[in-house]
Amino acid sequence: MQSSHYSIRLDTWLWAARFYKTRRLAVDAIKNGKIRVNIERSKPARMVKQGDFISIIRAPHQIDLQVMALAEKRGPAGTAQTLYQETIKSIARGQKLTLQLKAAAQQVRFDQKKPDQRNRELSRKAKRGD
Repeated sequence: MQSSHYSIRLDTWLWAARFYKTRRLAVDAIKNGKIRVNIERSKPARMVKQGDFISIIRAPHQIDLQVMALAEKRGPAGTAQTLYQETIKSIARGQKLTLQLKAAAQQVRFDQKKPDQRNRELSRKAKRGD
């Protein structure tokens, strides 16, 4: 971690904070407009400093966070979590969306169960004309 007067490339910070597995994935997300720094669309080489606000869109979720520290190298997940703090609004929005998605998943009903072995064999025989 670096002190507060340094800055680091946005793509490197996103990778070090473990939002993306590779810097290439972070670059692609930035170029596709999925990342905003201080409400502005950014480029991968944009310099990020402590105190900046970053919005990450990973459909259907949007994560808003504040940069708390900088790191040029990817470390353990526990260390990565100290690099940022998610905003209270973002946490509440995420919890609400999770509840909505769970409720929607419970309403999905399948008409039939997976056919058992006997029904599969009968289906095969019907297709062959036996």
